[in-house]
Amino acid sequence: QVRLVESGGGSVQAGGSLRLSCAASGVNFKIQPMHWYRQAPGNQREWVASITSGGATNYTESGKARFTISRDNAWNRLYLQMTSLKPEDTAIYYCHTFSRGRAFWGQGSQVTVSA
Repeated sequence: QVRLVESGGGSVQAGGSLRLSCAASGVNFKIQPMHWYRQAPGNQREWVASITSGGATNYTESGKARFTISRDNAWNRLYLQMTSLKPEDTAIYYCHTFSRGRAFWGQGSQVTVSA
């Protein structure tokens, strides 16, 4: 059973930083492309960043200069370091991957950025 568990969210002021973590189990993590998505109230879930099994990264335009996605294959962990946070970054952040043709999501971690 694939399980993704996010942690590390919280409330910060604009300009602050947070690091999200995602603990993965039930999957061969080191070969999995991994992704972060987010969903703000009233909005659709949107892609934030991705990292391949080889460590190549890709970001949404708004996060390119402020977010860093990384992974620790020894510990089956995915991370999202977020800096210079803005109120519009307020959302629930989700860890995501595909395995055996199925999509898997974590329960989400709330990030709230106040002005």
